[in-house]
Amino acid sequence: MSEIEHSLAEDGPSSDPGQLRKTVVMVGMMGAGKTAVGRALAARLNVSFLDSDAEIETAANRTIPEIFARDGEPFFRQKETQVIRRLLDGEPGVLSTGGGAFLSADTRAMITKRGVSVCLDADLKVLWARVRHKDTRPLLRSADPYATLQGLFEARAPIYAMADLRVRSDGTASIETMVDRVLAALATRPDVLETH
Repeated sequence: MSEIEHSLAEDGPSSDPGQLRKTVVMVGMMGAGKTAVGRALAARLNVSFLDSDAEIETAANRTIPEIFARDGEPFFRQKETQVIRRLLDGEPGVLSTGGGAFLSADTRAMITKRGVSVCLDADLKVLWARVRHKDTRPLLRSADPYATLQGLFEARAPIYAMADLRVRSDGTASIETMVDRVLAALATRPDVLETH
């Protein structure tokens, strides 16, 4: 065993994942794990973690459901794009976005130009298990939340498929395993993650 292999065996494969050069933007359906995985990824990379929904709520001094109810979805999407643009202008970090953020062609282009989009790819069954008991999802406040989620899933899947990188979220992997999967995907992009 060489000295490098011995060091890797002792420290594990992720002791020093490398230097982040561009912001990693977590995209995907509600319930895919963007916030949980994004927060853990930021900790592993020793960079800041930002959540576009939280930033919007802070700027508006209202919750996302309140913004939807008072101002409507188009207004929310406009603010979302502005916030994501501002966050991409900062130091490289990890940014979790709301499920609908990536639907805008302008936002997708902006993310690809200034950062890298990573889609957490979960199937409908996994998503439903994660969101069914939460009342914080304004788009699921309908007579049939499952049918609503299914419709969103089917409409959005082709758009999420345009992400720069895709990582499978099977519902059984731990958050740390998901971080390992994201880091493996990022390692294919030396412009984003410079490994030593």
